[in-house]
Amino acid sequence: MVSEELLREYLPILVFIFIAAGISIAAVLASFIVGKQNPDPEKLSAYECGFEAFDDARNKFDVRFYLVAILFIIFDLEVAFLFPWAISLGQIGLFGFWSMVAFLGILTVGFIYEWKKGALDWE
Repeated sequence: MVSEELLREYLPILVFIFIAAGISIAAVLASFIVGKQNPDPEKLSAYECGFEAFDDARNKFDVRFYLVAILFIIFDLEVAFLFPWAISLGQIGLFGFWSMVAFLGILTVGFIYEWKKGALDWE
């Protein structure tokens, strides 16, 4: 009796999963049917990594890729700190506000420093 009741409660979730799976499969199939399939070497080449993916692992790797990744992580974390701060701004008061202003100021100084050093220029 209890398991029947429990299954009835989960039935809408199961129906939702089947509908989502059906729409996903239909979208993938439609892209294969409607989309123009014309692969060429340019389309099959490495995308946004700057070097061939299946080359010798001992080749030198440009440090600018690491620098861009680290800068992305830094500024991505900044945004991650802004959401909880914005939600709790009414409760943390002026101290919380000025603390975040100081945090953003330090990040801005760091960003300007990286910009002036040429870390964002991709020659």
